[in-house]
Amino acid sequence: MSSGIITQARMGSTRLPGKVLLTAGGTTMLDYHLRRLRASGLPVYLATTTLPEDDVLADYARQRGLPCFRGSSDDVLSRYAATARQFGLTTIVRVTSDCPLLDGELIGRAVADYEQAANPRLYLSNGLVRTYPRGLDFEVFSAELLAEAHAHATSASDREHVTPYLHQNRSGRVEFGHVTRPRDASRFRLTLDTPPDLALLRVLLEQHRAADLSAEQLIALLEAHPELVAINAEIEQQKYDFTH
Repeated sequence: MSSGIITQARMGSTRLPGKVLLTAGGTTMLDYHLRRLRASGLPVYLATTTLPEDDVLADYARQRGLPCFRGSSDDVLSRYAATARQFGLTTIVRVTSDCPLLDGELIGRAVADYEQAANPRLYLSNGLVRTYPRGLDFEVFSAELLAEAHAHATSASDREHVTPYLHQNRSGRVEFGHVTRPRDASRFRLTLDTPPDLALLRVLLEQHRAADLSAEQLIALLEAHPELVAINAEIEQQKYDFTH
């Protein structure tokens, strides 16, 4: 069984262009993202587009020895399926690169649980039953389920958002697992989509050593500092909120 994390990245963004290469404390958000993911113990693969504007991301990957696949800018589902095939993955963790504070150890534990279940029809995530802050999202599923979605999902929205065919159980054969915590912390927002999000992340990374904190420590920090939460509290999540 070959497990790996595929993170999707692009330079285009309507609300915050070039966001993954913006910096905090002299380090790019993408560097923080990848560093955190490596704590999972799993290999990480970058899935970007063939658009010229994303050449910088392909160069970034090449300079760091990060395996990279370039595919469609709009059909992200095909990009994921091709990345999984290219690198021979049988278990896929899907994340998005605008989440610089993802908890790699949390992801690693989830994948261990997933593999122990040994069920290729299982879709495991912490986003359908949301108790973690936005920006800590991940999904785990088999190459079999990914290939099925790629073969059967037809709408532009399904293709753009990768997993609706799975988490809406269009086949009727998907089984679900949920990664949750006892107390709901979904009110917090740690994703990078707007200037206020960037402002909060910079404060957390530069003043509170957030890059070294676990998900639980990040949540405790936000609970203790409502003035930090207020920085991006007014941001409305885009309508399709789970898979970015």
